[in-house]
Amino acid sequence: MIQNLPLMFLPLLAAQKAAGDGLIKPLGHHELLLVLIQLSLLLLVARGLGELMRRINLPPVVGELLAGVLLGPSLFGLLLPDLQADIFPKSQEQSNLLSVISWLGVLFLLIVTGLETDLKLILRKGKTALLISLGGIIVPFITGFGLGWLLPDNFLAEPEKRLVFSLFIATAMSISAVPVIAKVLMDLNLIRRDIGQVTLAAGMTDDTIGWILLSVVSGLASSGKFDFGTIFHSVSAAILFLAISFTIGRTIVDQIFRWVDDYIGGVAASISVVLILSLAAAALTHALGLEAALGAFVLGILAGQSRRFSNEAGHMLEVFTAGFLAPIFFASAGLKVNLLTLLVPQTFIFGLIVLTVACVGKFTGAYIGSRVGGLSHWEGLAMGSGMNARGAMEIVVATIGLSLGVLNPQMYSIIVMVAIVTSLMAPPFLRYTLSKVVMSEEEAQRLEQEEQDSRSFIKQIHRVLLPTSGGPNIQLAAQLVGYMAHQNSIEVTALYAQNKKQAQIKDTTAEQALDLVTEEMQLPADTTLQTKTESGRSKAEVILNEANKSYDLIVLGASEPMRPQKALFNLLVDRVVQDAPCATMVVKSHLPQPEGEICKIAQQKLKNILVPTVGSEYNKNAVEVASTIAAQTGALVMIVNVINLPQVEYILYEQRSLIPVKEIAHNLLEQQAIIGRSLGADVKTYILQGSSPDREILKFAQTNEVDLIILGSQIRMVTGRVFFGHRVDAILSKAHCPVAVITVP
Repeated sequence: MIQNLPLMFLPLLAAQKAAGDGLIKPLGHHELLLVLIQLSLLLLVARGLGELMRRINLPPVVGELLAGVLLGPSLFGLLLPDLQADIFPKSQEQSNLLSVISWLGVLFLLIVTGLETDLKLILRKGKTALLISLGGIIVPFITGFGLGWLLPDNFLAEPEKRLVFSLFIATAMSISAVPVIAKVLMDLNLIRRDIGQVTLAAGMTDDTIGWILLSVVSGLASSGKFDFGTIFHSVSAAILFLAISFTIGRTIVDQIFRWVDDYIGGVAASISVVLILSLAAAALTHALGLEAALGAFVLGILAGQSRRFSNEAGHMLEVFTAGFLAPIFFASAGLKVNLLTLLVPQTFIFGLIVLTVACVGKFTGAYIGSRVGGLSHWEGLAMGSGMNARGAMEIVVATIGLSLGVLNPQMYSIIVMVAIVTSLMAPPFLRYTLSKVVMSEEEAQRLEQEEQDSRSFIKQIHRVLLPTSGGPNIQLAAQLVGYMAHQNSIEVTALYAQNKKQAQIKDTTAEQALDLVTEEMQLPADTTLQTKTESGRSKAEVILNEANKSYDLIVLGASEPMRPQKALFNLLVDRVVQDAPCATMVVKSHLPQPEGEICKIAQQKLKNILVPTVGSEYNKNAVEVASTIAAQTGALVMIVNVINLPQVEYILYEQRSLIPVKEIAHNLLEQQAIIGRSLGADVKTYILQGSSPDREILKFAQTNEVDLIILGSQIRMVTGRVFFGHRVDAILSKAHCPVAVITVP
């Protein structure tokens, strides 16, 4: 049959046969079975002990680290040696499978840590972090070098290479474990505290210097002599990577997230992009001879700085990491510890000496750096407690030392023991020392503001979609968006939607409409503005397709005054409001609508903004929007609550008094006023009484010369049309001034 094939295919068949002889075998059945059993067992014990630690008021990371020790030769191997050897065999290939998953845990944990890192805060505290890091490197390096020089010869793999050994011990004493520090801070809910951010900054600086030192010492161990080329390469590579990352790299990462968000969108896309970029950065730093964890951490920071990165994606990554990869990482680190080897009297004594030197050196160095950097006594002790954690990073250092022939098994066990013990010491020491740290007024205000912002409607708006046809309603809406953009950093997309038939007719209407709203917004110079003209089967479909690309707010003009009887605004606006995947704001200007042309309206002066409220969540959203606009324009926000008299008389039949009702109204108004004032607005509250709330609101608006009414409402479906309730409908149709209605799906 081969003879019948054309001659041109014979070389291809020969190549395939040659390749077939060297096919890579798939993962064996037994190897796969073992790694699955290992993962399930490690996760079970790690999560179980983690929850136990949580119950006794300790961070779960303590239990996760202990899990590996218990499953290793120290306990499981002592009680059931054959079974432990079967599940965790001393096979390099099998160990490598678990190591890969463990390294993914390191990288994922540092990505999540990067997402939580406040770069601006770190830059503000940069001098302090650098001083702490230098103290935390220099002092333990000196004490570690002295220790290495004085240890007996039987702790050295090659006694004649004591200089290399001493440098290696000095490097091991200098290293910190940022993943452990980050996990402890997360467990204790301290990662957003000033001390938490400074600890992370100092830890990353410490680790970067430590890994540069490690690469230098490793090169020295390999060559047996100082190699200044290696030193120069390591230092310059680290500086170059960080410099590029936080300059052009920052812009590139942000542009990638923008492109993915615009053309793909969704949480899954955000997660994929951050993982692809982070793993690629980790590979780059590893290729440069630096630590892979550095690349993952830096990309996590850059992703967290991008406004297009989904918060939901960050939360999902954190949950997956905390629930699976991080426990596996911490537990697998403990597997390498054999406490039995430390029970030999000489090893035990010198092990305690090494542990003491490691702790004293790190504590002293970090404390001195903290005090020089301006931190208090207890803050300095807290920094020492956090930086003292060595974790799996020191285990990696010990493994490298063992593979290079610098450490013998005896010294390897001691260094691993130091890594585990210092990591177990960190949580209780941190908890105790930080309980003594007095929070400054500035920090308390920052944390309170962050908490408020996390619950705020207006602060969660980062992307605004503004569909336009050029009429007075959308022009006024554009003015309001412009005021909001001056108070909050947002991105705006102005969209001219048309059906396919219109797209075939070339005219300047789209360009005019987009130019008009762009001019009306008067956006700040740093606001990102994008203009689009899109076509589809219908205008509503075009708008909704665009809205599904991770927008937070759609701002619509109520369009022409003539509308179908079955629509509140018109069929287009009603459809968008009903099916919108995010919040909407519909603006009805009550200005004349020119026919057949696009006519520019005057800039509307806002002195009084009215917000009716019954204290609901959607009323609070309206207060936030009104207050944001008022903070920019200097307008007064007038929050009113209407006491409906017939209902009150029925409810208070026995009391015959309005006092309790007025007290309730006063309290809810004051709560909403606090929100408005926190956003920088001048706020006044009013209690109105009447049998018809909408009539009282309209009367109040006219009497007090209100320039804009902002309503918060929820969508109700009635016979296929949008229905906000009779009061909202009445105010929309009868108000003498512009009205904006805000809804959240």
